[in-house]
Amino acid sequence: MKNYTITVNGTVYDVTVEENGQAKAPQAPRKAPAIPQAKSAPAAPAAPQASGGAGSIKIEAGAAGKVFKVEAAQGAQVKMGDTILVLEIMKMETPVVAPKNGTVASINVSEGQSVEAGALLATMNE
Repeated sequence: MKNYTITVNGTVYDVTVEENGQAKAPQAPRKAPAIPQAKSAPAAPAAPQASGGAGSIKIEAGAAGKVFKVEAAQGAQVKMGDTILVLEIMKMETPVVAPKNGTVASINVSEGQSVEAGALLATMNE
């Protein structure tokens, strides 16, 4: 089984998909996080924060793109669904959200950085 978070018209659904193609009904919808508007002039890329103690929960890129904005700082308390960072994928701003409640252990990318699908973006601890 695989878990996916899907956003449809601003409503976020957590969906579990079984390998045989059968899907379970979506869980209760929740409000999608606000996506910031593009800046008129891009800021210089910031250096990635030290991973000095990577967390046990890995947050990876679902597709290749560019880091548009880092929303959460290392050490920040986040809840499931909170935006950690925003990727620009195929000209669309795509929020990368916390899969569980916890603390951001490391941010492994910087704004403006290009990332490949599966790249480690951040880590968390429960």
